[in-house]
Amino acid sequence: MNPKIHRFLLLISIACLCSLPTRARTWTDTQGKTVEASLVKASDSEVTIQLDSNQKVVTLPLSRLSKEDLEFLKTAPKTPVPAVTGKDKAPAATAGDAPNFDAPWPTTIRFDEDPQILTVEEDKEKKRFVYESANYRFVCDVRLAQSVVKGFAVMFESTYLYCRALPLALSGGGKTDGKYQILLFESKDGYVKAGGPPSSAGVFMSGKNVVMVPLTSLGVRPMGSGYILDRDKANGTLVHELTHQLTPGSYYKKGPLGWFSEGIAEYATATPYRSGIFKVKSNFDDIVAYATAYGKDNTHGRALGEKIQAPALKDFFLMSYAQFAGGQGNFNYGFGLLLTTYFLHLDGEGDAARMKKFLIAVRAGKSGEEALAVLLDGRSYEQMEEDISKAWKKKRVDIEFGKAGDGPSVADDEEEED
Repeated sequence: MNPKIHRFLLLISIACLCSLPTRARTWTDTQGKTVEASLVKASDSEVTIQLDSNQKVVTLPLSRLSKEDLEFLKTAPKTPVPAVTGKDKAPAATAGDAPNFDAPWPTTIRFDEDPQILTVEEDKEKKRFVYESANYRFVCDVRLAQSVVKGFAVMFESTYLYCRALPLALSGGGKTDGKYQILLFESKDGYVKAGGPPSSAGVFMSGKNVVMVPLTSLGVRPMGSGYILDRDKANGTLVHELTHQLTPGSYYKKGPLGWFSEGIAEYATATPYRSGIFKVKSNFDDIVAYATAYGKDNTHGRALGEKIQAPALKDFFLMSYAQFAGGQGNFNYGFGLLLTTYFLHLDGEGDAARMKKFLIAVRAGKSGEEALAVLLDGRSYEQMEEDISKAWKKKRVDIEFGKAGDGPSVADDEEEED
């Protein structure tokens, strides 16, 4: 990039932490595609704009902009304020922006526009096929049909909107060259060879900020020389891992580690999704069906049943991640979902107030029992167990907690999750 443009955009990013969209103009990418949108903010590597057609906020790398757009940025206003977002739109935020704990709970997340797919590379000999949408770059070792590419892009972008709309400050993750990275593999062998855990259906590698998933875990099937979408198959694995990618690093520390870090990913997975739409307002029954059985569609779920023998709450909260994901992983994931759902919708006034205070404390550096004390809010663990059991019993889920110390021993070290 021209050094002068680089310095100018860097000044914009420092001076304009928040921004009011400028008057709409025509933006053109390097492929000649145009869109009417307003500038929200710019940095030395990317630009955030708000589409005039539906008020959606998208972020693009500067490498996709035309020379005219780069010239425009040199004279763009330097006093931006927050972009206007619709009732069910995610905030115009990127990693590191202010938390959104005061935002309303979303009802429906809808991504129904062109996902702006760019085919970056298709090299059959190298088995490298690279595609991009507004916020994601996904690399596969086999060519994907355009319908699959579009289906994935819509899922990526709608999951991004959903996670960012939840008032839980899910604004983590790191981008590479302006994009979140996803690696897709034709076979499970290729996935494992690249570092994926053999027993997993997908993984978020936090050290590399990349999601890795074999196509065998997704709603696709082979046809001819490529793959097409199989809409009869569930693809919650990808939603689960994408949620992990957007979860802040502090939520992977002891306190929220395991029960919440996995519980919120399960929450997103269990929320009804189809063709770019997450039905959030009506997701409670689907979450219960996912945790206790195999979901309303009988295709995926944790199947814990409606009578649950759980470990002592303190033991479960402070379990190391190796223990959490170990031999009782299916139970722990499902029970983590039930606990997360309790604190989001059944605790207190049903407004997630204690959960938000807990996450704020975690973001401030508290961990372990110090952080959990915020969630307890003056209650003992036994009192909280009783509250949880009573609330879920009204929803026809009978939870009985064990005695402290009966479960796995609690490790002293903090572990970051893959």
